[in-house]
Amino acid sequence: MSSYRDIAVNGLWKNNPALVQILGLCPLLAVSNTAINGLGLGLATIMVLTLSNLVVSATRQLIPKDIRIPVFVMVIASLVTAIELLMHAYTYTLYKTLGIFVPLIVTNCVIIGRAESFASRNTVPLATFDGFLQGVGFASVLFALGAVRELLGSGTLLSGAHHLFGEVAKDWVITIIPWQSPILLAILPPGAFIVLGLFIAGKNAIDAHRAAKARQHRAANIPEGATA
Repeated sequence: MSSYRDIAVNGLWKNNPALVQILGLCPLLAVSNTAINGLGLGLATIMVLTLSNLVVSATRQLIPKDIRIPVFVMVIASLVTAIELLMHAYTYTLYKTLGIFVPLIVTNCVIIGRAESFASRNTVPLATFDGFLQGVGFASVLFALGAVRELLGSGTLLSGAHHLFGEVAKDWVITIIPWQSPILLAILPPGAFIVLGLFIAGKNAIDAHRAAKARQHRAANIPEGATA
């Protein structure tokens, strides 16, 4: 049985879907040319992951094992269709900008993977919490990746915020670096690979540093004359 703390740590850091599992890279790299685009797809993914884990866990005793994967896909596809219609109704410009990657959430390996590996084996509260935290972990990387690419490529942050938050957000765009010659590579597909690679390298470096400090701490606390 997983604890809520373990689920949170795994979803946000230790087993992050984007930085560790390296899943869902197609939408991750394709739509993260601005922070708002990344956040928009990230929020849609959070909703689908949370609700699909909830439904799969609640119905896991009713679904025959032999047909569980097709049923999971139908559940996920239904939820994605509902989210797609909501975005079409309330965030139409963002919906058009994200294009094919909204319906393609159905094929996101993170979602079907969590339904099969966790939601189908755990209680509804744990499965729902896992779906939400895995979604937040994925969305956080999407947003951070979009923010860095937008900053390097355009010198701004939160460009197009009104597409997601309405007219009240028209003035939210922040010009941080008034580029004369922006780094266009950052907002092109190769820039997405480079920035994501730096994110993964940074996370691995932090984990290695923390592991080294933990080893030093354990070694310092071994009584004199005792073996490790």
